[in-house]
Amino acid sequence: MRILGVDPGAGGALALIDTALDILDLCDMPVVMIGQRRQISETWLADTLKAYEPDCAFIERVHALPKQGVASTFSFGVAYGMVRGVLAALGVPFHLITPGEWKRAFHLTNSKAESRLVAARLFPENASSFKRVRDDGRAEAALLALFGVQQARP
Repeated sequence: MRILGVDPGAGGALALIDTALDILDLCDMPVVMIGQRRQISETWLADTLKAYEPDCAFIERVHALPKQGVASTFSFGVAYGMVRGVLAALGVPFHLITPGEWKRAFHLTNSKAESRLVAARLFPENASSFKRVRDDGRAEAALLALFGVQQARP
């Protein structure tokens, strides 16, 4: 089974766990610079998801945060909707998972550093992919994918 975990947003990532091959593949969210802003490339996202051929996806259900600016809230919402739309267009079923739900499964707080440490411990062969502060998207996508694998098991 091929389970995709998605940490949406321009700073997010995609993580695919292939249970048959016992591998984790990570990909930062494919972005382009439009002026001073990073935006997800619809074409690159679609190409990446086609190549991954996931059986299903687990996407972090996100929402606007207090004190978040209007422009950044809008951009984040566009990115979240784009991931959902591309998966739907490709016919990939997806589940929307709240941060509290998947983090509770790994006994995590809201610390992104903690997510990186746990991902490095659970995926030691990929630990170098989680070492930088900005690798939190990769770590959270990997943990979402693992959450999905756990949910898919009978």
